[in-house]
Amino acid sequence: MNLPFDARRLDTLMDEIGVDAVVATTRFNLQHMLGGYRYFFFANMDAIGLSRYLPALMYRRGTPEQAFYVGCGNETWGTDVFPLWVPDVQHVSWSSADTGRAVAEGLRRRGLDTATIAVEKAFLPADAWDVLRGELPGATFVEAQKLLEAMRAIKSAEELALVRTASAGIIDSMLETFAESRPGQSKADIVERFRRAQTARGMVFDYCLVSTGPDLNRAPSDRIWRDGEVLSLDSGGMYQGYIGDLARMAVAGEPTALMTELLDEVESVQQAARTAVAPGRRGGDVFAAAEKALAGCGHRGEMYFVAHGMGLITHEVPRLTATGPVPYPADHAEAPLEPGLVLSIETWVENQEAGFVKLEDTLIVTPDGWEAPGDTGRGWNRPGKR
Repeated sequence: MNLPFDARRLDTLMDEIGVDAVVATTRFNLQHMLGGYRYFFFANMDAIGLSRYLPALMYRRGTPEQAFYVGCGNETWGTDVFPLWVPDVQHVSWSSADTGRAVAEGLRRRGLDTATIAVEKAFLPADAWDVLRGELPGATFVEAQKLLEAMRAIKSAEELALVRTASAGIIDSMLETFAESRPGQSKADIVERFRRAQTARGMVFDYCLVSTGPDLNRAPSDRIWRDGEVLSLDSGGMYQGYIGDLARMAVAGEPTALMTELLDEVESVQQAARTAVAPGRRGGDVFAAAEKALAGCGHRGEMYFVAHGMGLITHEVPRLTATGPVPYPADHAEAPLEPGLVLSIETWVENQEAGFVKLEDTLIVTPDGWEAPGDTGRGWNRPGKR
């Protein structure tokens, strides 16, 4: 079978932890395993009627011909125009409990009622979970999160093309927003302009963290951007499900000496971190290089650095630190970087006088080093200038 994901890699991962079957229920894992498919009808909301949309894909180790997909009752609208590789596609579910029953029956018919089955517990509604355990009392259920994350860690050429498009689209939208924004406009106004710029490029707007002047709060608000102040935009947006996460700076007028110094120091750390990105390099070397550069910065007491994996979600494989803003163990700090991994690298300073100054970049690990899509607009951008 011509599968859109690395089934051999998944089989190996399943074998290592003794899993017979995996049931994926998150739209991002389903998109990866179904070659880009997401049902458009539930693109923005899961709730319908008395329950919610809950798709599910069951994959049995080493036997993709036994896979089945459970979709919504009207999902032929999606699968008719995006045929799935899955041999058994069932359009039967109008609730999460319906999906639980269909999955249990599909597992039972394949002789998996006493198997070890990996499920996405954080994304499995309580009623579906109750149904699965009630109908398959002899099965052993384990967590699928790390298994599925490891499966999709190495991005395909097609996936990397989407990451590039997402990253470039965010930077182009930021530069357009900087050029068209003016002092006197609110942070909320600027974010709305940025949202429109993103969606005009075919992207899905996710969020925009925005800071102006010495105010370090980054929520959109009615605070006005004033002459002489910095403007920081930090956004996650998606192109066909793949995330770009970047940050750039602007100033209303000419930057002060302090602003110039702060952005130069941030840039020096960003560039130092890149020197450690290459196949075979220890993942933790990225932090070691950044921390060495931070130690030489005059404002190191106000500066922060983090690097995290990225793809269909933020903060996925590789996880390189246990001390970042999102808590998790540094599972991959000692592991070598591999071509096809995607990193977000970010450095910022919180200065009481100048404000919030940040750069964030997307880096793709390549066979000979790294690639940085959307690698423009790194200096002080100005209103009215592109």
